[in-house]
Amino acid sequence: MLRVFAAFTALLLGSMPAASAASEATLVLKRTSASFPNGDPRWQLQLMREGKVLQSWTAAASARRHQALDRLWTPGNGSPLPRGSYRLGLPEPWGRDIWMQLDPLFATRRSGLGIHNCYPGVGCICIPDRQQLSRLADAVRRYQVTRLRVVD
Repeated sequence: MLRVFAAFTALLLGSMPAASAASEATLVLKRTSASFPNGDPRWQLQLMREGKVLQSWTAAASARRHQALDRLWTPGNGSPLPRGSYRLGLPEPWGRDIWMQLDPLFATRRSGLGIHNCYPGVGCICIPDRQQLSRLADAVRRYQVTRLRVVD
């Protein structure tokens, strides 16, 4: 009984990870070596849990000409998202589109970031195929995804 109480107290105080945190799903955005027919780079958005890719989607994260621009401090320049972790909002209607808000969990002047259907990408994560965006939104809801990490 004392051992259970100690584990519960440690969990409440944050010194022990919750069991659900270990199986928490997250989205990871990675640059690939492939490109779209116009030369814009293809990115891969992966749904990960416990080190395994559950699903993935082709994405655009910026036009080819914007890849080398300042990713952290210059809003509106169309560069790819800065590397780091983001809070992911729930999918919501955005006109005839779907929008998933991205809030950086680090210091930056970039704002108005999200995942939606567009092409070419100019600063957000764009899922060019509308059906794939709907599948991504379904997965975000099903797996209760609240985090995204940009690794490149």
